[in-house]
Amino acid sequence: MFGRLSAINISASGMSAERMRMEVVANNIANAHTTMTESGEPYRRMNVVFSSTGAKSGDQLGGVKVIGVEPDQTPFEWVHDPGHPHADADGNVLLSNVRVPNEMVDLISASRSYEANLRAISLFREMVEETLSLLNGGR
Repeated sequence: MFGRLSAINISASGMSAERMRMEVVANNIANAHTTMTESGEPYRRMNVVFSSTGAKSGDQLGGVKVIGVEPDQTPFEWVHDPGHPHADADGNVLLSNVRVPNEMVDLISASRSYEANLRAISLFREMVEETLSLLNGGR
């Protein structure tokens, strides 16, 4: 059986993971037009990797945690822009693999997941308050 606060802990872990996802997406959007990083290549989109925190035996409920942030290996795109400061001799520029519309979809998804977890915590709180009210004779 799981503890009384497991529902809150599970939702809180989801909120924390989605907050991290929103931060990574925001960083991706901020660097979408970065054509040169310290490594000499354009900014590479980053992805958040989640993992379950549930028990291995399957008899306990668990939450989610961020186990890492990994670079997206989608190839960069070449664009002909001879006036760009990072253009090669042929006038081609290597662009980041960040696609802002995709990032906006990820941001909306993370935001809605965060809100769903927040709502679950609110409902749990309301149920506890109602239970306490019933135990106190409905006062």
